[in-house]
Amino acid sequence: MNKKVSSNWILLSLAISAFAIGSTEFISVGIMPLLTKTFGISLAQGGLTVSIYAMGIMFGAPILALVTNRWDRKKLLVGIMISFIIGNTLAALAPSFAILLIGRIIAALSHGIFMTIASLIAADVVAPNKRASAIAVMFTGLTVATITGVPIGTFIGNTFGWRLSFFFLVALGLVGLITNIILVPNELPLPKPTSVKGIWKILKQPQLLLILLITALGYGATFPVYTYLTTILNKNMGWSQSAIVVILIFYGVAVAIGNTLGGRWANKRPLTALLKMFVGLGIALVVMRFTINLHVLGLLAILLLGLFAFMNVPGLQLYIVQLAEKYTPNEVPLASALNISAFNVGITVGSTVGGQMVANSQLINTPWAGIVMLVVGIVLIWALMKMESGSVTSKDLDLENC
Repeated sequence: MNKKVSSNWILLSLAISAFAIGSTEFISVGIMPLLTKTFGISLAQGGLTVSIYAMGIMFGAPILALVTNRWDRKKLLVGIMISFIIGNTLAALAPSFAILLIGRIIAALSHGIFMTIASLIAADVVAPNKRASAIAVMFTGLTVATITGVPIGTFIGNTFGWRLSFFFLVALGLVGLITNIILVPNELPLPKPTSVKGIWKILKQPQLLLILLITALGYGATFPVYTYLTTILNKNMGWSQSAIVVILIFYGVAVAIGNTLGGRWANKRPLTALLKMFVGLGIALVVMRFTINLHVLGLLAILLLGLFAFMNVPGLQLYIVQLAEKYTPNEVPLASALNISAFNVGITVGSTVGGQMVANSQLINTPWAGIVMLVVGIVLIWALMKMESGSVTSKDLDLENC
């Protein structure tokens, strides 16, 4: 196939695959009550379906980025979707909670390496001043999954049983596999060779280390609450299971709006935009805490949370690529992979802390955990801003030390 493929088609194919993968990451949030009932586990144990998945991405993304660094991009994408299908099939057929978690890990490994290379492809196929928007388009697959994939999966689970929810994900994976085969070109450029040493090169750069910590804290701040969103809507706010399916759709619409706005705002000055987004998310979490036991006001707080929840994703992913191009130009793919890991460090920390609070009957106080994470993240953004304001001097010092 020698015909040049439009960047719009490439972004569409990535968004379709991201839709399938995004539906998988958070499907257990919607069917959490069904899983706890089937396997006779506690709500906190059920939260492992989120935290274990995040850990699979966290460790898998950089390791698989190293292993697959010189693999053909098209074949890699196809292989990713095949393993994704296998993982969700195993989860659907799981006779025990442990087997279900193994299926989640397999799917998570696919997720991590997909988001790593898809972010780089999206940024590479457009003009430099459109890179955050291109990443946002790719991530739109995730937000559309929040709008439709997760609610539909929840509806299927509530109506036909949770196993059908995972078979629904298998079907989405098949669609993603087909679109990869049809739409993704064969001649995608390979990144420069890298090695394990590249991880140390990235981590010893203060700016890159700071943005990784900022990613984990800012993205993870939503998850002490989001992991138990269905339970909060049902038990604390008094909404029925059928109403929750509809609410999740509107929540996803808010996420999609926030993601699109976040991509546009981050195109020019990503760090300044990220600071404002973190403050907005903090305000949303404070409102959430004080309305968590209220029927209508609580619902409005959840929609506000959705608006800010994932707004920071395009900016965070773009900024680490920009910093890596500046400080470690040979390790850009690995830096992208580490940031995907950082997103999931945040999910792991957030959902685990939330799980501990739930286990101690502190569900209503989970927003405070997210607020603490954000406060630390804001301090680190301020530190990075100060550091980057003197970047010329820092760069000169680095050159002298080489």
